[in-house]
Amino acid sequence: MTVQPAEEVNKAAGRLFPRWLLAALYFAALTVFMTWPLAMHMRDSVVGDIGDNVYFVWLIGWFKKALFELHVSPFNVWFLNYPQGWSLSYTEITPINIAMALPLSFLGGPTFAYNAVLMLTFALSGLTMYLWVQHLTGRAGAGLVAGTAYAFLPYHFAHFLIGHLNLATIQWFPLYFWGLWATLEARKWSWKPALLGGIGLGLIALTSQYYLYMTILLSAFLTAIYFIFYDRPAARERGTWLRLAGMGLIALPLVAAGIAPFVSLLRQGGLPDRGLSVVEMYSASPTDFLLPSTDHFLWGAWIGSHFNRDMWVEGTLYIGAPVAVLAALAGLKRRESGQGRLLAVMLWTGMLAFVLALGTNLHWNGAPVEISAPAFLQARLGRAELPVPLPGLLLFKYFPLYAKMRVWMRFGAFVLVFACAAAGIGAAWLLARARKRWQVLLTALLVILVLVDFYPGPYRQFARIQPRAVDAWLAQQPGKGAVAVFPFALEEDQSQVYYTLTYYGKPFVGGFFNAFPPEQYQRIRGSMDGFPDAKSVALLRELGVQYVVVDGPSYQNDPGLVEQCLALGLILRVQLDGQFVFELKP
Repeated sequence: MTVQPAEEVNKAAGRLFPRWLLAALYFAALTVFMTWPLAMHMRDSVVGDIGDNVYFVWLIGWFKKALFELHVSPFNVWFLNYPQGWSLSYTEITPINIAMALPLSFLGGPTFAYNAVLMLTFALSGLTMYLWVQHLTGRAGAGLVAGTAYAFLPYHFAHFLIGHLNLATIQWFPLYFWGLWATLEARKWSWKPALLGGIGLGLIALTSQYYLYMTILLSAFLTAIYFIFYDRPAARERGTWLRLAGMGLIALPLVAAGIAPFVSLLRQGGLPDRGLSVVEMYSASPTDFLLPSTDHFLWGAWIGSHFNRDMWVEGTLYIGAPVAVLAALAGLKRRESGQGRLLAVMLWTGMLAFVLALGTNLHWNGAPVEISAPAFLQARLGRAELPVPLPGLLLFKYFPLYAKMRVWMRFGAFVLVFACAAAGIGAAWLLARARKRWQVLLTALLVILVLVDFYPGPYRQFARIQPRAVDAWLAQQPGKGAVAVFPFALEEDQSQVYYTLTYYGKPFVGGFFNAFPPEQYQRIRGSMDGFPDAKSVALLRELGVQYVVVDGPSYQNDPGLVEQCLALGLILRVQLDGQFVFELKP
């Protein structure tokens, strides 16, 4: 029997299991570990509390029902904001995630599909960053380090925990910037970079309109910096613009599909500008990029008790100590790495993303920074201190569509994309200087340092999605009489909306209105806040509401509440677990 040399065995194994497949298995296994024990609760629970997560569970279930049972367009949700109806354009639709979730929903239901797609965002984020960095450096170890950092960023975990499926979908950014950079650097036409960049941008458009707008804005800046400082001749070449146009044409159908509902809503005046006070609330502090996550298994509690983390979900933008050191190393050794131009362009663009994430005026540790105004201005302005304005203020006032964004902190995601890519380049430089037999150990050490810096620990809090007693009662009632819930603020509660589709199947006056409340809701909200009174009950009759669910604990179980409702003509039908259900006869 002949024995094959080890080199031939390794080559044969490489043909059977290519590196990208092994990397995919690595990131899949690590995702299960880093999100444990979610894998044990896939069908019936979500990690954390009920919140925005249940909206996406509802969305998956609604698309499935609309497309495969009712055979209607899912974008017009007539049973929410009843009787006016509601367009999904008023909120995030994230079509690419819904498309991935629909087949899975047939296997295990919408909750299983939601959890599976959410877990996929980790594995795919690691894989796409791995592939980009491995392509740039030629080193799989560097790709593993960068991919591990990118997949398990605290930013990613924060949106995972709160249930932002759209914002947790960060896996398309490496594909897009890989394609864009390769297109800029190319000297002749090639389909590969155009496809990467075009499909990457299209998938971003089908993920989040926030991400799309920010990506286009930062890409324009990146391209301008590249042409002005690093390759002026390329800007004058016709072929450069043809390659960029080719990438744009590939992206166009997906981008058009992603923005179509919002363009339609914009034309109808349904996307108003945000107020400056709202924007300031969602402006990042430089400390957000320096502070570890409050979810960290070792020092998270200490961070939460010593720093202002009121906006922890959006403000978790920690770059990470190992990532920062490796990225700085890449910058110092940029000439030796062979990626000097890319590192410089990423630094410029990352700095812009950092500044824009800070909002309209400077904050520190969550509080606005103010400076003393000159004496001659104090009397004129009526105040002794002034905020420190930032470039975002000019964009808010003058740049198209900029004021329609609410959470500018999300620009920080792009700082993290570039930091992880740069860290991979830094890791490649380091690995190249290690002896071959030590390279695997060095890669493992870097990966472990990243994981220790980011690991949240096992998740202990899960919310089981199940019906209440009142939902089961409503489901047993004949007909499709509309439902209203009080206090009226509960009309916007995600779980209340979820119950309408999944459990009792009746029209609902409320909906997912926290982003852009529709006209009917804005018009009736003031009157409904006065419930129970004659004006609110008359309005309920006008809207065609049949069942009125009153949450007793919200009214501190006021014994006079039932008497007031009865006096206004409401008929008490049942009381279940603190929920009073009244019927309003036509």
